[in-house]
Amino acid sequence: MEWFEAVLLGLVQGLTEFLPVSSSGHLEIGKVLLGVETSDDLLFTTMVHAATVLSTIVVFRKQIWDLLKGFFTGLKDIKVENKTLVCNDQTDYLLKMVVSMIPIFIVGVFFKDAVESLFGSIMVVGFALVLTACLLFFSDMASKPRKSAPAKENTYRNGISYWQALTVGLGQAFAVVPGLSRSGTTISTGLICGVKREVIAQFSFLMVLVPILGETFLEIVGGEFGASSVGALPLVLGFLSAFLSGLFACKVMIALVKKARLSWFALYCLIAAACIFIFA
Repeated sequence: MEWFEAVLLGLVQGLTEFLPVSSSGHLEIGKVLLGVETSDDLLFTTMVHAATVLSTIVVFRKQIWDLLKGFFTGLKDIKVENKTLVCNDQTDYLLKMVVSMIPIFIVGVFFKDAVESLFGSIMVVGFALVLTACLLFFSDMASKPRKSAPAKENTYRNGISYWQALTVGLGQAFAVVPGLSRSGTTISTGLICGVKREVIAQFSFLMVLVPILGETFLEIVGGEFGASSVGALPLVLGFLSAFLSGLFACKVMIALVKKARLSWFALYCLIAAACIFIFA
């Protein structure tokens, strides 16, 4: 992989990570267009994903700090009353994030090889983009308030329940397939379950922090850097490119995801899938 190819792919990752159009799918499309061998580039994919996670941490640093501070200061007050866990809002939110990570943990431990075998197939990306489009269309319709019935008020603490967090986590687990948008799947799943758009947007972007950083750590301690055919310079430049473009995308496009109709992104996914089926 040449340095300019790493920069371009990093830009693709950073700009598409926060939109419901599948950054991993666009990475595979970019590799095909640039003629980059995909079989040896899983480390590069992990690194650029870690870069966008880092940009998420920078953008959400205040919220993350408040969550961690509230969690540690509230540890002494955690107790169980009438079979119900009593804790502060920050601890409740973090526990729901932990619940959402259970499905992706199971996939990472037991199905890692099966997932990795899907990368490198552009046709898999095409079919997954179609599935992403269907999810986005359906969630747009499901979350649209009906005139005949009053909108139900979400009374769950922090705007999301534990079962909703687990369901969103299941969506994230399925979204390991390249072309199946992680943000699109988790946001769509949350909307279908009744979570408000502004709540699921933040929860979706925060819940991925630990899994991606954990995967990157395992790649490092497992010696994958030495085994990869990608040089150190492309890795560094790809990381920086994804991080800087991710900062821009996270600040500008999260607001767009909160307000825009997801069906427009669904239409884009269908067009991208059609191009794959026609020209691949």
